[in-house]
Amino acid sequence: MLLFITKKILSVIPTFIGITLVAFFLIRLVPGDPIEVMMGERQMDPAQHAEMMHRMGLDLPLAEQYWVYLQKLVQGDFGVSLVSREPVAKEFAALFPATMELALSALLLACVFGLVLGVIAALKRGSLIDQGVMGLATVGYSMPVFWWGLILMMFFSVDLGWTPVSGRIAIEYDILPRSGFMLIDSLLSDEDGAFGSALRHLLLPTVVLGTIPMAVIARMTRSSMLEVLREDYVRTARAKGLSPSRIVIIHAMRNALIPVLTVVGMQTGSLLAGAVLTETIFSWPGIGKWLIDSIARRDYPVVQTAILVSASIFIFVNMMVDLLYLVVNPRLRSE
Repeated sequence: MLLFITKKILSVIPTFIGITLVAFFLIRLVPGDPIEVMMGERQMDPAQHAEMMHRMGLDLPLAEQYWVYLQKLVQGDFGVSLVSREPVAKEFAALFPATMELALSALLLACVFGLVLGVIAALKRGSLIDQGVMGLATVGYSMPVFWWGLILMMFFSVDLGWTPVSGRIAIEYDILPRSGFMLIDSLLSDEDGAFGSALRHLLLPTVVLGTIPMAVIARMTRSSMLEVLREDYVRTARAKGLSPSRIVIIHAMRNALIPVLTVVGMQTGSLLAGAVLTETIFSWPGIGKWLIDSIARRDYPVVQTAILVSASIFIFVNMMVDLLYLVVNPRLRSE
């Protein structure tokens, strides 16, 4: 087990270096001068422009800038925002809990409903229920995030007025940030109605972000369950007179979860990517919206940090999925 974990960690190092290369050089391919964007409409003579470029280290060759970036990164220094002049780590720490709350909510929604719908479709194979579930899964997977978000916003927020259109909580509430998760902080606060307001603000973004992963998990669960239900040990369990619920939950589900875990790990990356659009549509104050705004402002340190951390989370989740294989499948442990 220890050797397996060590190999996994060592295999991540080249990937991490590649991510730093992409994060550093990709933003510099975007046309535009960060100094001019930062100064806005104010006029600047060439001498002032050169001085600011030198002060921020942007006049160095790209290879030297990358080396300086790596040296600071090893020390845990993500740099200073070119626009706000605040440490990037400080801004990231303030915004990341909002993205995590949204992503975890969407992942929970996708896993619960995806697994349940997939199992039901497998047990009712060929029926109208099966066809309906798979049809909805196909539609859910095909819908663009921005279109789905706008449709839900127009119907539930504008027409019905049930949910807010932006933010994490109503402006009349002043919630003390303790965990960074608005649902938890509002629940711990003494203000009446704060939790309900936070829940209503979270509902639509969660549905929009979790729809595509839910559809993928439902389809994979159905396919995996159908394969497992045809195995000999399932027929033996039926012949022994075990209850259908015990056969499905104890014998079939555990083995069917192995390929589903892979999909869940991959969908985590989709959640982080989809959060960029979702946060932009709903003005959700997380790293997705922060990243979009920073790309427009050519804020190199912010973009590098957002890409690097998002990719690192994706790698970490996939490592955890590989370790969960050993828990779910005893044959892998023996190997």
